[in-house]
Amino acid sequence: MICSTRVDNRLLHGQVAYAWTKELGVNAILIANDAVAQDPVRKSMMKLAKPEGTKLVFKSVAESARLINAGATDPYRLFIIVESVTDLVRLVDACPKIDAVNLGNASPHEGARAIDKTFYVAPEEEQALRELEAKGVRIFLQRVPDVAATEFSSAISS
Repeated sequence: MICSTRVDNRLLHGQVAYAWTKELGVNAILIANDAVAQDPVRKSMMKLAKPEGTKLVFKSVAESARLINAGATDPYRLFIIVESVTDLVRLVDACPKIDAVNLGNASPHEGARAIDKTFYVAPEEEQALRELEAKGVRIFLQRVPDVAATEFSSAISS
């Protein structure tokens, strides 16, 4: 069961590893990112932040979608983390089981504007998120569990 899907350019770090896994009650974390899936150094660093008793898996975006669609992740309370809006769009387009997305952290980058304290989007990313919303995917901003969620459509209109 997918408990949450989050965009966080830091991927797995203390806040995600402990606050979110505890709040969601997950027992597996899937890092869906092509580069990380092939990078033993980044994987080793993230394994250091893995909460005890939680399975941590690194897969490409395409392989992540394949495993989710095939039901291989169904036995787990799964937390999916992607690094970027681009990865998110690829995953959601390939995996209709994902019906909600938490926009957690995206650093400032060229052409991007802040839509929250910790989330920046470029115009093409904003458009892609609008398109996901139009397809029925709930998109919200929530840095940490104890801060109220803000719906994406409200954040971009302010």
